Amino acid sequence: MPRARILNKVPRHAAIEVDLSAIIANTRAVLAACSGAEVCAVVKADGYGHGAVQVSQAALKGGATWLAVALVDEGVALREAGISAPILLLSEPPPDAMAEAVAAGLTPSLYTAQGITAARQAVRETSQGAWSVHLKIDTGMHRVGAHIADALSLAQAIHSATELHLGGTFTHFAVADDPGRAETAAQLELFELFLEQLEAEKIDPGIIHAANSAGVLAHLRAHRDLVRSGIAIYGLAPSVQLDSVVQLRPALRLQSEVSMVKTVEVNSGVSYGLRHVFNYNALIAIVPLGYADGVDRRLGLLGAQVLIGGVRRPMRGVVTMDQLIVEVTEGPSVSVGDEVVLLGTQGDDEITAQEWADLLDTITYEVVCGFSSRIPRRYVSSPQHS
Repeated sequence: MPRARILNKVPRHAAIEVDLSAIIANTRAVLAACSGAEVCAVVKADGYGHGAVQVSQAALKGGATWLAVALVDEGVALREAGISAPILLLSEPPPDAMAEAVAAGLTPSLYTAQGITAARQAVRETSQGAWSVHLKIDTGMHRVGAHIADALSLAQAIHSATELHLGGTFTHFAVADDPGRAETAAQLELFELFLEQLEAEKIDPGIIHAANSAGVLAHLRAHRDLVRSGIAIYGLAPSVQLDSVVQLRPALRLQSEVSMVKTVEVNSGVSYGLRHVFNYNALIAIVPLGYADGVDRRLGLLGAQVLIGGVRRPMRGVVTMDQLIVEVTEGPSVSVGDEVVLLGTQGDDEITAQEWADLLDTITYEVVCGFSSRIPRRYVSSPQHS
């Protein structure tokens, strides 16, 4: 049988560079902005595509005291890497994953009666002491979390269970990235009313948290004991409206190199569908990155650019699975082996994830989370961010 090959063991002329000192600096910036609250760095989805273990270590160095993930497997991977900091599971684990979450010392979010029952059973099966859990309240996001009408009875169930300890209570905002909308204040008011109910019942809510990255930047009242910062840790603003509130530095740089340069004659089209047709003799460069790597197929049709030699050059035609085409007819000459920057800085210019997000009518979160494991991650440290 042929041997299975591990990705990234053979050199590839493309990479995602992650500046860990930018992660440290961004964490410090969030910490300075959050009114004395602790920082929980959200590192789900492999650290938003940056590498969960490396980002976690850098965020903790920058002052974060908690980490947060979505899946039990994500938390287990951090534990296996030697990370001992508290790790919050942002969603309730399914019943068959509760025991592993207990064994790994993860802190689950609970918000259903079934989840509480499963958590108690997992503790009994693993002979652990009382398991610290957080109660998640749905105050208006209408995704996961306990309905406000059910929240008090669930809090009472956790409080009275000998196997569990209510270590925290939290909610999640739906529109905090748009400071002009009133729903965030309404969510926060509903959350605070619930906290008053807990106080009346003499139930300690534990660590209180509500603010995501947008909440940190735009909603001071939401900071409470802990803030959960995801996108800002990676140096990206939660929205255009919040872009300059705190100085952040993008940590991710996507680069490749020119693999081929060729001439395309007048009236010729390029790439699948021949959707970009030159009305002059053109010079193009081929770059070995494509949509299988997370470079959206539409970018070449929407005006996306890359940097070669510090000069912006336009993508042309559709991005294919493994390759994309850049026009280099004008400007300084381009040769095979020249560095190509798709996201990040080169010379005095920078192409940002927000540029891609604007072209694709999406958000920067989707852009950076979309890069596949085919692209090697390289970790660097810039002195200016130490």
